[in-house]
Amino acid sequence: MEVLFKQLDETLEAPAYARPGDAGLDLRAAEGGTLLPFERALVPCGIALAIPEGYAGLIIPRSGLAARQGISIVNAPGLIDSGYRGEIKVPLINLDPTETFNYEKGERIAQLVIIATPSITLHNTYELPESSRGAQGFGSSGLS
Repeated sequence: MEVLFKQLDETLEAPAYARPGDAGLDLRAAEGGTLLPFERALVPCGIALAIPEGYAGLIIPRSGLAARQGISIVNAPGLIDSGYRGEIKVPLINLDPTETFNYEKGERIAQLVIIATPSITLHNTYELPESSRGAQGFGSSGLS
């Protein structure tokens, strides 16, 4: 599938897969910064996308981001609808209670996965069909 993108910052590498077969394209920070403990920032990535109708982009965490400094940095998941044409931005959150986190311009900070999003029609009903899980929620399948 082809997805058109506009490079808003020509000094950055374009989104790319790190290895063949990877699901996520690496997104890079368009600016550097520092996050204090429990601080968050919306970090621009220097690109805009034209995701085709019937698809969406999911922004998901990179496992290597926090490992670089050994502290707990996450990016909150995000959803990019097919009609959005603005700059892609990643919300970063420093969950470490004592350490600051520094990130550099050009650093890989998140991944972008493009998924199919079929259009659905909801039907209101008084009863749902039975399933083996039923209404059991988080943790209902056990710890291991």
